[in-house]
Amino acid sequence: MSENKSGYELRTELLGMAIGIVSDKIARQHENEHLKPEDQQSPVDPGTTEDIIAEAEKLYQFVLTKS
Repeated sequence: MSENKSGYELRTELLGMAIGIVSDKIARQHENEHLKPEDQQSPVDPGTTEDIIAEAEKLYQFVLTKS
């Protein structure tokens, strides 16, 4: 049975998913940098709120797409 969610609930879930996606991406970048020799490592961008919102908007567009 399908559960109808309010717009706020949907946004909250999408933001949570977006935070996870951005966090995982940053963690992978950190891991990749640590595999490089010390003199070749670069700083990793910590990510911003805007990155999370952009990812959430991508997810929301997916939700709006009808298959």
